[in-house]
Amino acid sequence: MICQVIRIVKGGIMATAVMTLVMLMAPLMGLPKMPVGSMLANFMHIPVSMGWMMHFIIGTTLAAAYVFLFQTRVSVHPAVNGMLFSLIPFLLAQIMVNPIMGAGFFALKTPAPFLMVMGSLVGHLVYGAVLGFTTRESRGSVGKACFLDRESVA
Repeated sequence: MICQVIRIVKGGIMATAVMTLVMLMAPLMGLPKMPVGSMLANFMHIPVSMGWMMHFIIGTTLAAAYVFLFQTRVSVHPAVNGMLFSLIPFLLAQIMVNPIMGAGFFALKTPAPFLMVMGSLVGHLVYGAVLGFTTRESRGSVGKACFLDRESVA
């Protein structure tokens, strides 16, 4: 069980970090700026650093949902499986989160809704691919420690 928790936390943090990098680079690709941490901070009336922390907590919570509820349901490549899962939080963001935060259904109240939605989709798909890859169970891991096997440290 501890190995599963480690995989979830590691996968959630790594997937969220890569997604965040893609979102921060979005303006370089012609997409609108997507500062999720700042948006969460403004919405929750908390410091921006706490907004970014919430972003990573959400990413790790979604990783747990993926591992416990979705990961073993579809037998495709782990990255593809993660990408399929990422469509769920993407749709929730477009249907529920955006309207709550004032951006409207599918970001229709933003200056460039199509680009916002496409940027969000790309970010979520990247999150899913990294999540699927990093939370997969290693082959031959039965009986080995989570970080090191005993033979490699002897």
